[in-house]
Amino acid sequence: MKIKAINGALGIEVCNLDLNNITSLAKSDLLDLYNEHIVLVFRDQNLTPDNHRIFSEIFGPVYAHPLKTRASVQDVPEVLILENKPGRPGAPNNYWHSDISHADQPPSATTLHALTVPQGYGDTMICSMVRAYESLSDCMREMLRDQKALHSGIATFKRSIGGNSDARLIDSSEIKPPRAHPIVRNPKGTNQRALFVNPHFTIGVEDMTVEEGTWMLNHLYHIATKPENIYRHQWCIGDVLVWDNRRSMHYAVRDYTEEMPRKLHRCTSRGEIPA
Repeated sequence: MKIKAINGALGIEVCNLDLNNITSLAKSDLLDLYNEHIVLVFRDQNLTPDNHRIFSEIFGPVYAHPLKTRASVQDVPEVLILENKPGRPGAPNNYWHSDISHADQPPSATTLHALTVPQGYGDTMICSMVRAYESLSDCMREMLRDQKALHSGIATFKRSIGGNSDARLIDSSEIKPPRAHPIVRNPKGTNQRALFVNPHFTIGVEDMTVEEGTWMLNHLYHIATKPENIYRHQWCIGDVLVWDNRRSMHYAVRDYTEEMPRKLHRCTSRGEIPA
């Protein structure tokens, strides 16, 4: 197993490893690399859905999407299908977010396996919320030290009823009340502090007016999404991309049409209660 840098902000590529056959020692090494680098890239993989699920368990217990927004692989409900094809466009994710941040225990890792991709289209951008936190002034860090933000799944509900895609129509009764999570967290196993807010699921800041909270959040998003803080992954068939939702946001570039088939499998690993 060899590694090489892919970006100045975050991420490494892990080479010469078949994810269908990983030793216990390699799993331990991969977890260490994940905890250090936030993003892992693997090329030329041919993961079966079962092995995709098993691989994802390195980063935490694997579970099905709580809102079941897309179809899953038959007999492997933990593997979600992200697909775009003629007559059935995939649901857009072209906004900065951290997956399911409104959960009691938001995900640790997301793993995507590319099965079909339109060459040159559909990149995924990931930004480091560790570097974003480190870029803040001491005064701003102190202001955020005990502050909490409110996270809600209402945006996912609105997306499901607002467009023509393969996203499942969600009933409003499935959306739970907003959850409060620390704006700054120290994810388990990392020894790194990271901002934990995102424009899609974060709806406000506790004990602040809408205007104050909006200003603060927009300021943090501006810092987080500076070009020098972003890794942009250009997909090839067989790629497996892993990122830490606790320490990053991601953005799925929507520059392809429904006439351009695209299919990826996704697994989600459960994280801890943010602290």
